[in-house]
Amino acid sequence: MIESTPLFTIGFTQKSAEKFFELLRFNRVKKIVDTRLNNTGQLAGFSKRDDLKYFASALLNVEYIHWEESAPDEAMLSAYKKKDLPWDEYAQEYESLMQRRRVETSATLLLGQSACLLCSEAKPHNCHRSLLASYLNRTCGGVFSVKHLL
Repeated sequence: MIESTPLFTIGFTQKSAEKFFELLRFNRVKKIVDTRLNNTGQLAGFSKRDDLKYFASALLNVEYIHWEESAPDEAMLSAYKKKDLPWDEYAQEYESLMQRRRVETSATLLLGQSACLLCSEAKPHNCHRSLLASYLNRTCGGVFSVKHLL
């Protein structure tokens, strides 16, 4: 029997830095995989790309990578945020984008053991990280055990 690989997801909004890093520590995350399109803006707070890379290493001894090919494209994300694109259509477009990009081919190299998909949304509902986790699990033969860190 093949043992499943843990795959966590987390969003940083509505979390203090303490809560965010303690969730990662408690769940023994070994790699933070940033799936955000925009990860350097001032609204990102402690999770700005360069700061998060430093904190992940210094506080948790955890690797940080920005997996740009897993991020939604700008037009799709903008339309969804403006409510011009309903969730169901956004989900279909995002999955189609993941298929075109064939993200599953690099998933095993990027994720490994105890990886955590990061985005900004506080909850995994109506968030691309949940869609990505489901897509990867389906296209990689169900090897992941997905857990959303709240």
